[in-house]
Amino acid sequence: MSMRAAFFHGIGQPLSVEQVPEPLPEPGEIVLAVGACGICGSDLHASEVPDYGLKPGTVLGHEFAGTVVRSADPAWQPGDRAAVIPFALCAECEPAGECRDGLVPVCTRMRGLGFSPAAPGGYAQQVKARGSQALRLPDSVSLQDGALLEPLAVAQHAVALAGVRAGMTVLVVGAGPIGLGVAAIAALVGAVVTVSEPAAGRRERALRVGAAAVLDPVAEDPAPAFRAAEVIIECVGIPGMLQRCVEMARPHGRIVVVGVCMEEDRIRPRMAIRKELALQFAFAYTRDDFAAVLDHLAAGRLRGGDFVTSVIGLDALPETFEALRRPSAEVKVLVDPTR
Repeated sequence: MSMRAAFFHGIGQPLSVEQVPEPLPEPGEIVLAVGACGICGSDLHASEVPDYGLKPGTVLGHEFAGTVVRSADPAWQPGDRAAVIPFALCAECEPAGECRDGLVPVCTRMRGLGFSPAAPGGYAQQVKARGSQALRLPDSVSLQDGALLEPLAVAQHAVALAGVRAGMTVLVVGAGPIGLGVAAIAALVGAVVTVSEPAAGRRERALRVGAAAVLDPVAEDPAPAFRAAEVIIECVGIPGMLQRCVEMARPHGRIVVVGVCMEEDRIRPRMAIRKELALQFAFAYTRDDFAAVLDHLAAGRLRGGDFVTSVIGLDALPETFEALRRPSAEVKVLVDPTR
């Protein structure tokens, strides 16, 4: 049997939707019929930056959920609905269920889905994963919402690393998918959240997910909001943004960097030193972050519709993928391979 999947073949080339054999599970693995897969900024970056080393023949897509169609893991049966943590423990640690060195998610032995030909991702009708990577979806969580677990877990992890607590003043820089997730989760913790975002539609969504205030950094001076924040969470990832945060942060402030800058950048450490700023970088998530976000979605405290702006089929993926390299009003675009 064959299926359709979207392949990366090289920088500057659009993704190519092709027929390939359906995946078969090895012991401990499951195969999901993909119900939804998010287009992530990391996919866009990996497919355009030579230093990333993305190999031709890769099926991207690491934000996905679906229905089990084949299982070689006794814990999973056909018909079960699941979202998948796309980073799996190494073979040495998997039997224990946790990283022996406590390095999740930064261990170099972690295996990722959707970033190499050897581990195809969710831009496909079916995808294979370790059963241990899957989280069972309750009936109240749709497959589209399940596909949001991964980016929302990034946001959950960043908020936790930032030490956000009730009553704290938090400034979120950028209201893309991660920035909106950070704003929503920080608000759930009880923080007073301001979001800085030049796009009007994204500012409106920030208010919808719980931000107390928004500002347009192009039309107004953002410095007062930066100085008022105990924590600044940077979710943009462009050169110069971190330096701007350093310049405007209050003394003894904390800056958490979630935005992935793929280019060389420069900061002036003396400015941060004089203010005794704390600088923290955030990457990915833990299984506990996934579980926390799943609980929020199941309880309705997070709503998938607040983050999703478009749902497309596989045929529309190559054109949409290229369009997302340019600024747009989109927040999260999901691919539904059944369309």
